[in-house]
Amino acid sequence: MNLQNALDFNKFMGKTHTKPTEGHKVVVSKSSSVPLYSSCLRVLLLSIIFINILSCTQTEPSRSEFALGTVCTITLFDQANPSVYRDVFNRIREIENLMSVNISSSDVYKINENAGIQPVQVHVDTFIVIERAIFFAESSNGAFDPTVGPLVNLWDITGEHPDRGIDKVPSQEKIDEVLPLVNWQDVVLNKEDYSVFLRRQGMALDLGGIAKGFAADEAAFIIEKAGITYAIIDLGGNVIVMGKKPDNTLWKVGLQNPTILDIPFIGIIRTPQNSLVTSGVNERFFIQDGLLYHHIFSPLNGYPVRNRLLSVTIITHNSMSADALSTAVFVLGYEEGMILLESFPGAEAIFVFEDWEIRKTPGIDFELIDESFRMN
Repeated sequence: MNLQNALDFNKFMGKTHTKPTEGHKVVVSKSSSVPLYSSCLRVLLLSIIFINILSCTQTEPSRSEFALGTVCTITLFDQANPSVYRDVFNRIREIENLMSVNISSSDVYKINENAGIQPVQVHVDTFIVIERAIFFAESSNGAFDPTVGPLVNLWDITGEHPDRGIDKVPSQEKIDEVLPLVNWQDVVLNKEDYSVFLRRQGMALDLGGIAKGFAADEAAFIIEKAGITYAIIDLGGNVIVMGKKPDNTLWKVGLQNPTILDIPFIGIIRTPQNSLVTSGVNERFFIQDGLLYHHIFSPLNGYPVRNRLLSVTIITHNSMSADALSTAVFVLGYEEGMILLESFPGAEAIFVFEDWEIRKTPGIDFELIDESFRMN
C-alpha cells in the first residue's frame, strides 16, 4: 500500500475553525443536504458550490431532480415557465442516457463493452464530448484522461460493489494490471461515421469529469433561448450563474470548505455570468485504517492524487472546459496546473492546500470568510 497517496483522516478532521463573520447570507444548494457519509463512511457525491441569491425574486420556485448521479437544481428568476424546467431536465436526462457508464443502452456502455473488439457508432453529442475529452487529455499531457474507467472500477470509491468486503484499497498487483489500460491515446475517433473505438480489451471510458459540464452548458443554452434574463444552474456542483442580479450587482458564490468539518464555506467569489466547477478530495472518498482515499486518480501510478491540494476551483465561461480543467489542474498540482491555465485565456482558479493555504489567480474577486484558512 502506498501511504504517500492517502490523507491521514484524523489530521484531515482535526483543525479548529474560526466561525465566518456575520453578514454573509448564503443559501446552500439542495444537493448539499445529502448526508456527508453513511454509517460505513462511504461518501455520497455532494454539491460543492453554494449560491447566494440575495435580492432575487422568483416567479416560480426552483426545481430539483436527481440525474447524472447527483441532485440537479435549476433556478429561474425571470419569466420562469414550467415548460422551460421540463425542457432543461429532459435534455439533462438525454445526455445521461447517452453518456452514463451504468446504463446498458448508453453509448459509453456500448463503447466499453466493445473495447478491443469493434468501433461503436454514437450520437453526435457523445462524439463531441469524447472528442473534447481527448483534447483536454492532450492539452494536459494525460492528467485528464477519459479512459480512467478501469481505475474507477478497481477502487470503487462510491461503493458500487459492497461484495468486495471491508478492505477496499486494491493491491499493487491489481493496480499494475489495470494501469496499461488507462491511455487516452488508445481512443480512436472517426468523424466520418461518428464511431469510437478503444484499442484494448478491458479499457473503459468514464466521462464523469466532463459530461456534467456539457449538460450544464446545454441547460444554459435552453434557458437563454427561452429569453430568461437570469438563472442559476447547479448540477451537483457544476454551477453556472447567468445574467446579473436584479440590483445589477455581481453574483456571490460560496467556496466550499474542502475538509469535512461543519463549516460549509470558507469564502465568497464575486462574479458576473460564469461557470464554476470544483474538484476536491471531499467529494467522494472512503476511509480505511485511518487513511482517506479520494476519487481523483493519477493516471501515472493508479492511486488517488496526493500533491498538497485539497481542492481546485475553475472559473470560466464554458462549463465543459471548467469541468475538465478542474480535474486536470488538480492532478497536475499547483505549479504545472498554473502553466496549463496559461493556455486557456479567461480561465481563473482558486487552490486550497492541505496546510489550509489558499492561492488564486489575479482575475478572481474573492473574499476569505473563514480565518482558519490563510491567503497567500
